[in-house]
Amino acid sequence: MRNIRNSELTDRRGTAADAKAALLRAYRAAKEAAEPTREARQAERLAIAEAREARRAEREQLKLEEQNRIEAETAERDAALAAAARAEIEAREMADKNRIARVLEDEAARKAERDRRYANRKARQA
Repeated sequence: MRNIRNSELTDRRGTAADAKAALLRAYRAAKEAAEPTREARQAERLAIAEAREARRAEREQLKLEEQNRIEAETAERDAALAAAARAEIEAREMADKNRIARVLEDEAARKAERDRRYANRKARQA
């Protein structure tokens, strides 16, 4: 009985090994048959990935250009505001200088008028 059982075990092990080998052969055959389509799929995936990377780089470039444009506009606007502020300050200073000059001229004219009246009064008294 023991020999029979062992031979059944040996048969089962042999059958299992044969089945495993058949599965391996079937897998290899399927792999070889699918090789051209696998390479095509892999090439397609690679092309898609490259296209995706190109679109990402283009978006990044556009974003960078937009950011540079906005920074340039901001700098231009700031420069215009600074120039307008300088012009306003200069105009205010010029107005102040003109006002001071007019006050000095008016004061000099008043002094001259006062001196003239004083000289006329002294001339009448003499």
